[in-house]
Amino acid sequence: MKAIVVHEFGGPDVVKLETLPDPTPADGQVVVRVHAAGVNPVDGYVRSGTYAVRPKLPYIPGFDGAGEIDRVGAAGTTWKPGDRVYIAASRDGTYAERVVCAAALVHRLPANVSFAQGASLGVPYATAYRALFHRAKAKPGETVLIHGATGGVGIAAVELARAHGLQVIGSGGTDKGLDLVREHGAHVLVNHRAPKYTDDIMAATGGRGVDVIVEMLANVNLDRDLTLLAKHGRVVVVGNRGRIDINPRDAMGRDAAILGMTLLNATPEDLVEIHSALVAGLENGTLKPVVGRTMPLADAARAHEAIMEPGAFGKIVLEP
Repeated sequence: MKAIVVHEFGGPDVVKLETLPDPTPADGQVVVRVHAAGVNPVDGYVRSGTYAVRPKLPYIPGFDGAGEIDRVGAAGTTWKPGDRVYIAASRDGTYAERVVCAAALVHRLPANVSFAQGASLGVPYATAYRALFHRAKAKPGETVLIHGATGGVGIAAVELARAHGLQVIGSGGTDKGLDLVREHGAHVLVNHRAPKYTDDIMAATGGRGVDVIVEMLANVNLDRDLTLLAKHGRVVVVGNRGRIDINPRDAMGRDAAILGMTLLNATPEDLVEIHSALVAGLENGTLKPVVGRTMPLADAARAHEAIMEPGAFGKIVLEP
């Protein structure tokens, strides 16, 4: 099979297309024939060697994917060849034509969802769900600002928040991006490149402030975020690329909370809840993942560059 392999940590140029033996499933495992593999910013952080988790070299990158069951292990699974699935985790990475997964960590992909959309689910939608409901404990009737709503996690957060009865404010930097955010359910749109966009946010809440902020770029926005919160507001830091100074008094006066999160800390019970909710949302049409760009598997290096560029719309997907 063809797969992307990383032999050393470094820049995007360290990812190489190679030919490897087809994998074999053990008991309780399945082999998925990958039709689409999702690209996430975390893939680049891991590849660079700067992430909290450093895989043993060499390794195949990728956490997200979708395809069909190709082979099943001898026991411990009800999956059968040909079943459509999306991947929540795998033994090896998903940037490959085939990948071994624990049978419990693949999930049914409804027929109304494409493989490319399925590859957009794992990290972005699970991250958005965990940020909103496990960390921020967002409730119907509250107001949430999705700060950076045009990317994969942002669109997921908009859809999930809207479906759960929250008032959704989405930020983006272009008219095209804001149109996309509107289409996926945001009640209020703000351009975070405008000089006084924070005034628009406060006006939308009648001066009260927002209850929850899902923050994609904390090193730029966190200090300002604290001034936008209502009393007892919460900021969940989903993305960050450096240090920032904040004024703690802006949190103190509001009894506010700054909450970090990583999907890696989700428990097995958390994941069952998350993916049960995601499959239900896919079935009823509430969740509609956005594929911003598809690229051949051989272009994984360029995909790693593109995922870090500003102005992302939806998910970047590799197709083996």
